[in-house]
Amino acid sequence: MRQAMNACHIGWGESCIIGVDGNEFTGHPYHLLYGRTWKGTMFGGARGRTDVPRIVDWYMDGKIDIDVLITRTLPLEKINTAFDLMHEGDGIRSVITY
Repeated sequence: MRQAMNACHIGWGESCIIGVDGNEFTGHPYHLLYGRTWKGTMFGGARGRTDVPRIVDWYMDGKIDIDVLITRTLPLEKINTAFDLMHEGDGIRSVITY
């Protein structure tokens, strides 16, 4: 996060933090006082109540193909395996079925 802020140009630079890594950010207020902008987003800025049902409808109508984004499908009994694969970087988009 510090690198993103430092990479912003003074006067008009903008950085966007996507998601959270669990670390606390500390920095000097002057980073923002010189015209830099710092934004954050979770889930691409999607609003769960309104956007998720719309995306589901698009998928069901065949307007978007989400299946190509799924790394693998695992049963609920293998959820720990799915987490292990995710931490290894080998199962970022696993779907758990039950």
